[in-house]
Amino acid sequence: MLSPCLSPADAEQCKKCPEDEYPNEQRDRCLPKTVTFLDVNEPWGMAVTVVAVSLSLLTVLVLWVFVKFQDTPIVQANNRNLSYLLLTSLSSCFLCSLLFIGRPTKASCLLRQTVFAIVFTVAVSSILAKTIIVVLAFRITRPGSRMRMFLHPRVPYCVVLICSGIQGLFCAIWLGTHPPFPEADTRSESRHIILTCNEGSAFAFYCVLGYMGFLALGSFTIAFLARNLPDAFNEAKFITFSMLVFCSVWVSFLPTYQSSKGKAMMIVEIFSILASSAGLLGCIFIPKCLVILLTSWENNTKKSDIERASTLSTQRDRDLNATAEESDLLVSSGIKRTICLMGGGLPLARETASVVKKVLPEHITPGYVLVKQQDEVPTTDTAPLAANR
Repeated sequence: MLSPCLSPADAEQCKKCPEDEYPNEQRDRCLPKTVTFLDVNEPWGMAVTVVAVSLSLLTVLVLWVFVKFQDTPIVQANNRNLSYLLLTSLSSCFLCSLLFIGRPTKASCLLRQTVFAIVFTVAVSSILAKTIIVVLAFRITRPGSRMRMFLHPRVPYCVVLICSGIQGLFCAIWLGTHPPFPEADTRSESRHIILTCNEGSAFAFYCVLGYMGFLALGSFTIAFLARNLPDAFNEAKFITFSMLVFCSVWVSFLPTYQSSKGKAMMIVEIFSILASSAGLLGCIFIPKCLVILLTSWENNTKKSDIERASTLSTQRDRDLNATAEESDLLVSSGIKRTICLMGGGLPLARETASVVKKVLPEHITPGYVLVKQQDEVPTTDTAPLAANR
């Protein structure tokens, strides 16, 4: 059996190791290569999994905020149903990066690029529909304009459906002609066999990416032209910046992806998916969530202060009314009767008033007693007593 070459002079006595083996340091025998792939237990795989799941949960939390405060003007301003659709697609974009982790199979290779392409197209086409709505809402102001037909509530959904349908058609042609398949890469690393997915057709892969880039560029252009429209609930500026981030990520992805090999190719694509999705989430929805939550907190604080003040005022009024009723009862039933029976007249009434002043609260003045006694002392009840004297 021939052994690996020890030197160029021994070329006739040596052999080339098979693709799944590599020569040892002494170059006298061939050793089997280790099979490897981007596993979830590896540091890179674990980091990608944690980041993807965390961002997906954050997107679900933002969706919950939007549903909870769905009646606020900032949520209703630009088609809240489109916002729900965009948030759902973004959450799916984060999770689709998990398809690139694990041992490649025929099913996972078919799903990786197609699911990524369709979900991302839904997200970008939703942004395109939102951008069109913003422009039409501010531009079409003349009565009887034919462009008003595009303000129909179903127009945004038609835009999303048509754009996503075209991408789905591209993916169907791709899968029907040159579908992706598992592949063992034996050349990228000398001592490892890297299991990856071959795209099948590089042309179809870049057509799918190019179509997404075309939609993103269209959204960016329309939003950029609408950036100077009135600021009240205008998403054009947020969409412009988010599309700028999205396009920057994928423009930098192409040369990096081409120059990478093995696991690095998958890591670059996963990073591009997560970065572009996070850019859309952070630029469009996070500022709105902050406004919604801060406004809700301020409204709840003001409402609590008003309710607290109203409760204190009501309790104080009840206490004052109760004290006034007790004071009136004391004056009318006790003091008045005592003054009349004793026949003390006005001097005794003044004396009694000074005592009442010490007992009653400050808001009950003794003048009430004096006034009543001045009116009621010279009555017929005291006449018999004066006559007997």
